[in-house]
Amino acid sequence: MDALLVVDYQNDFVSGSLGSEAAAGIEDALAQRVEKALAEGEDVIFTKDTHGPGYGGTNEGRHIPTEHCMKGTPGWEIYGKLRPLSERCTVIEKGTFGSDRLFEMMRRRGYSRVEICGVATNICVIVNAALVRTALPDADILVDPALVASYDGKLGREALDVMKGFCIDVLPSE
Repeated sequence: MDALLVVDYQNDFVSGSLGSEAAAGIEDALAQRVEKALAEGEDVIFTKDTHGPGYGGTNEGRHIPTEHCMKGTPGWEIYGKLRPLSERCTVIEKGTFGSDRLFEMMRRRGYSRVEICGVATNICVIVNAALVRTALPDADILVDPALVASYDGKLGREALDVMKGFCIDVLPSE
């Protein structure tokens, strides 16, 4: 069975406090990919970065002192065209970069192929790619550079190179 994992495509990472033009620029392609996956019967899983009161006192909050993805706020919601699509999918809230719930789901479902997309390539995408690789050591895992974005293009490209190092198939850029 195949799965599509959409990482943190939320308002705060697209148009909000940690947004970027690069993230906004992949909206149409992401929506088309999710629609295709749903039509073909793939499991589609969205992650949602989720924070609450006390964020500033967490390890992440001390390193990334910008409040974002506060549960129940507009910034926490899935962005744009992806929001209605996400309502037909599994959505996993996660309190930090990776998700133990996602790891367990991947391991339990035993996917043979997982495609990972979303934001930010050099933070949550790479961390969740490592999680999926750990949960599914023999699965084909791929990332299409046209379906990921980072607020820092150089770090995003470097993250793709690092993912290649742990056997993630990074598709050729167009």
